[in-house]
Amino acid sequence: MSKKKWFGIMNAALATSLIVGCSNTSSTNEKKDGEYRIATVRWSDWGEDYHKGFVEETEKDAGITIDWDTYINSEWGDKKSVLMAGGDLPDAFWGSLALSDGDIAQNQSLFIPLEDLIEENMPNLMAAFEEEPSLRALVTSPDGHIYSLPKKLPLRPKTGNQLFINQKWLDNLGLEMPNNYEEFYDVLKAFKEQDANGNGDASDEIPYGGNVYGFILPFGVTKGGEKAGLMAVKDGEPVYIPTQEEYRDGIEWMHQAYKEGLIDQEFFTQDESMAEAKRKDKNESLVGVAFGWTPDAVFGPNASEYVPLAPLEGPDGERYVISDTETYSRNELLITTQAKNPEKLLKWADQFYTEDASIQTFYGSFGVGVEKNDDGTYKVLEAPEGESADIFAWTNSFRDFGPKYIGDGFNEKVTLPTDSGDGLKLELDKAISEYAKEQYPTVSFTAEEMQRINTLNVDLSSYVNSMQSKWVVEGGVTEEWDTYIKQLKQMGYDEFMELQNKAFDRYEESLK
Repeated sequence: MSKKKWFGIMNAALATSLIVGCSNTSSTNEKKDGEYRIATVRWSDWGEDYHKGFVEETEKDAGITIDWDTYINSEWGDKKSVLMAGGDLPDAFWGSLALSDGDIAQNQSLFIPLEDLIEENMPNLMAAFEEEPSLRALVTSPDGHIYSLPKKLPLRPKTGNQLFINQKWLDNLGLEMPNNYEEFYDVLKAFKEQDANGNGDASDEIPYGGNVYGFILPFGVTKGGEKAGLMAVKDGEPVYIPTQEEYRDGIEWMHQAYKEGLIDQEFFTQDESMAEAKRKDKNESLVGVAFGWTPDAVFGPNASEYVPLAPLEGPDGERYVISDTETYSRNELLITTQAKNPEKLLKWADQFYTEDASIQTFYGSFGVGVEKNDDGTYKVLEAPEGESADIFAWTNSFRDFGPKYIGDGFNEKVTLPTDSGDGLKLELDKAISEYAKEQYPTVSFTAEEMQRINTLNVDLSSYVNSMQSKWVVEGGVTEEWDTYIKQLKQMGYDEFMELQNKAFDRYEESLK
């Protein structure tokens, strides 16, 4: 999905009241036996229906009650710091958006090892471990313990976000679909200089309203999923994207486009809500090209005007896409030392490692988001008229987060609407998946390595981001490149890469 939104400024009193979440939970001391408080983080405030229906049934079957503390990602950073330091921990954290590997490593004493409890209480997960040993390897820390539960998502494409272009604007101006990065530049220039949306105002068009990595993609900058950060694999070895020549050349090219007004001039000063409002203007389309999951997710009411922009041929004659193979992940359920009888939580969570559970926690309960047919196949239901299929799924399910597992062949048992949401994305994927490259894997660090990685990454990423915005707006990347690389090295870049290589080598060894 094109996933990221959210905002909100809370006064001090409200922030304090929300430290333990947004649900009507009882305090830790008042909890009854079999009642658990679980914190989870969502991209946006889509309400509380995500844990209704099927999820409520699993609680009844397990003889427990879950009080959900629902946090919004844009506010979670500050709240997380207070929560972890304040001692009023929930019994568990749900979903890999809540806590990163770094959070867990820095607070390892707050979480209980799960490997023995899993063997005793989770037959479904144990069967998944048996079927796919790499799943166990994924959640096993370098110290040999398992602190979190994994997931394997259904119906994942090989590619992630991609560019979409306004076909109506092309038609209005009599333009052909661009095939390479130079033709793309010329199209954006025409969008800027002519009345592409046909409203009589030749100055209200925003030719490009996507992100940096979508724009410089033709130069071979194949940034992967969120967990990879700015790491990629090149010729079988880890590389840090902002130190690559392809990145430098792409930023140089992007500056030329920015200087000519082909890129939103508020690109680095607006928040996501402002950018989204431009893409989804209810009166008329204002953006020529943007980057995201599907047209309906990116452009809302204007989605019908947009079509996929095929991967553009770059300076090297190759075509590139963003890979998104994060079908697997860890940190989907962590149990804290606060929980009494943690085996009850694991017996409950084991219910999610079935096909019926996984499809319902990805699209919504049977009768809401999915139907199960008599022959054991599944049908994902259409979203209500006027609603995005993607947002409808997020509203009614855990979606990307929480324990899940599907076996080989499961995806062939599911039919989806192909005009929006995942069904459309899988159709789009067929046309471009041949260009997908190897993605940086989900590697594991020791607690000491993770602490050092996080420390180094704060300085490195801050400097990279500040120079990126400076270079796109003001130029100078080529002239200042050597000084920039020298500064990164002074900030610990070599040590950062040494740690990444160690973790990458361990990952490679685990596959043998």
